[in-house]
Amino acid sequence: MKTRFSSIVKYKHSRMQEDEAALQKALTRLQNAKRELERSIKELKTLNAPQNGNMQSFLASRTLRDAQFRLIEKNREWVAFEQKQVEAMQMQLKESMIEYEKFKYLEAKEIEKMQKALALAESKRLDELAMISYNQKEAI
Repeated sequence: MKTRFSSIVKYKHSRMQEDEAALQKALTRLQNAKRELERSIKELKTLNAPQNGNMQSFLASRTLRDAQFRLIEKNREWVAFEQKQVEAMQMQLKESMIEYEKFKYLEAKEIEKMQKALALAESKRLDELAMISYNQKEAI
């Protein structure tokens, strides 16, 4: 049965599905950020300072390590940002689900009310038919 809430329920359901998809994308981005952070930490562990050589090779090694530390810090910030995005998407999804369930409940109540009204109208029609039938039998 179509009620005044049907179109709202349909919209809220599609909105909830969009929020679910957005959350999945945010989770994927978070996993990518974590993977990139792990990769940059592993890469830092592979960098070794030269044990002997000239000053230029020591400075080059130090520059590489500093650059790797900056990359790790950037990746940590990226992970933190994506984590906040995921949390925001989870809250949005939660709100969407609550809204959807609320209107779904209202639609169910409206349908129940309509069914009761139809049952009452049907009962009245059957009573009228019974009265007409009874009056016709007495007239005969």
